[in-house]
Amino acid sequence: MTPAGDAGARFEFTAATRIVFGAGALAGAGALAAEIGRRPLVVTGAQPERAQPLLDRLKAAKLTFEVFPVAGEPTTLHVAAGVARAGLRACDCVIGCGGGAAIDAAKAVAALLTNGGDLFDYLEVVGRGLPLRRPPAPWMAVPTTAGAGAEVTRNAVVLAREHRVKASLRSPLLPARVALVDPELARSLPPAVTAATGLDALTQLLEPFVSGRANPLTDALCRDGLPRVARALRRACADGGDLAARTDLALAALGGGLALANAGLGAVHGLAAPLGGMFPAPHGAVCAALLAPVMAANLAALAARAPDSAAPARYAEAARLLTGRADAAAADGVAWVRALTANLGIPPLRAHGVTAADVPPLVERAQAASSMKANPVALTAGELADVLQSAL
Repeated sequence: MTPAGDAGARFEFTAATRIVFGAGALAGAGALAAEIGRRPLVVTGAQPERAQPLLDRLKAAKLTFEVFPVAGEPTTLHVAAGVARAGLRACDCVIGCGGGAAIDAAKAVAALLTNGGDLFDYLEVVGRGLPLRRPPAPWMAVPTTAGAGAEVTRNAVVLAREHRVKASLRSPLLPARVALVDPELARSLPPAVTAATGLDALTQLLEPFVSGRANPLTDALCRDGLPRVARALRRACADGGDLAARTDLALAALGGGLALANAGLGAVHGLAAPLGGMFPAPHGAVCAALLAPVMAANLAALAARAPDSAAPARYAEAARLLTGRADAAAADGVAWVRALTANLGIPPLRAHGVTAADVPPLVERAQAASSMKANPVALTAGELADVLQSAL
């Protein structure tokens, strides 16, 4: 964790080649797509009709495209099918339009189009983890939710059903040529999806902020994004058409994606990876249920085993940013997150089928997750089990 202004700071920062942000930005999608190719494979979520405004602009730009819907979390089979479809239709670029799942699928397809081989050659944890040798096929991200920040990350999260775990394809070559973020695209999201994705964005701002890999650039993004979520999430859930709130959430998600790509995540995502692999649970809802318990566990473990760590002060600063109170302590941040998740009706893990009997295998898998490496303190198996029990 590098203090801002430290003359000895050393870090790298990876981002999309070009970020286009703003209400109405979708109007330029056709021209932007034409700059990266002429025959895009358009990867969408389970409802491809949500991508129709994008498709209309691709038609207007006289581009020939192939639509490839991905229902639910992208799996290794989805990626293989997308690569095959792109090859069959001679697609020369990829566009991911949808939530984080569609965009991650688009990333993985783009990577395999130019690197060949099997996805398991490149997946972490359950695969060989080989580096990409070549840049992916040109690809563009058009998010329609505000949470995952996948439009600017350098990993693609894929469900390996045979292993019952989510794993990442990760490379500094992976970021998009263009990330087009138009807050208006999220105005039709229902409140439950808005809440879950918004809390995912919150998690992806908080975890990099307390990570040991934080740097001055990621700190600035997190300090900007945390109060945006705090002031906008309830408003967007109450009124999906509130463009100011949608803009705040889109900026927060974008900042969170940039922050996690460069400073890492933590135990919330370390636990969410096996949970998403073992249960049909939406990623954002899982992160939301885990966030307050992980914050509390980290603070207790830091007090017991790392009293000189800078992370508790970071948690206290985050609490001030979230609550707007100059006197807020770290524990107030935990209480604020608990109250927010309750207010927004975030279901406990048991609502997704998780039981006490599932805790030991979940802990074992979580300890191997790459996200655990950036947690501000190493949590024991017992502490991780307590987190899961409290989130049930």
